[in-house]
Amino acid sequence: MAFFEGNNMTAGYGTGPDIINSCSINVNRGEIVAILGPNGAGKSTAMKAMLGLLKLKSGSILIDGKDITSLSPQDRVKSGISFVPQTRNVFADLTVRENLEIGAFLRTDDVDKVIDEIYELFPILNEKKSQVVGELSGGQRQQVALGRALMIRPSVLMLDEPTAGVSPIVMNELFHHIIKVKNTNVAVIMVEQNAKQALSISDRGYVLVTGQNKFEGSGNELLQDPEVRRSFLGG
Repeated sequence: MAFFEGNNMTAGYGTGPDIINSCSINVNRGEIVAILGPNGAGKSTAMKAMLGLLKLKSGSILIDGKDITSLSPQDRVKSGISFVPQTRNVFADLTVRENLEIGAFLRTDDVDKVIDEIYELFPILNEKKSQVVGELSGGQRQQVALGRALMIRPSVLMLDEPTAGVSPIVMNELFHHIIKVKNTNVAVIMVEQNAKQALSISDRGYVLVTGQNKFEGSGNELLQDPEVRRSFLGG
């Protein structure tokens, strides 16, 4: 049994067709799992279902053996799940420190201690702590978003397209920081379009096609799989 599991998830929007069909994704603590696939494959839908933002028609969500399928998104956060959306993931008019403090909304103590831990993980945030986030570079804003998500000391961190719209250099830097987060014993699930780079840092990956599990395996296995390479990795 994995630490966090989405089992046989089927879901869609409103009365429309199902977007994911019997889709299963799991991750252990201290592990990075990538969710990959073409546009419209159901990657973000699967993540929304695991977050509780989309109600399952069938299937289950478990964390540390506890069934949380019926919990609200807020209660899933309280159970240790944190999320960084692709857009609107920082408060641009507030300082770095103020953004981190907002991320501590569930904490009743140790806020300064946790902020110091975030500064240790992301040293640039300590340098820029009094700066308004809207003045930062794209990569630095993403570090603010990661730091804020870590303020609740989550056991599971979900990232939706963390490298969208950044340069290759910044992408590599962000992936380096995601590895650092993993090494704090957090379970990391990320939806990514940069498939090759994501698999190179992932312990395991899932490739979804039309809402179903098409391929899964270690990052290296998927990188070497001829069909995965031909269909999703450009060669």
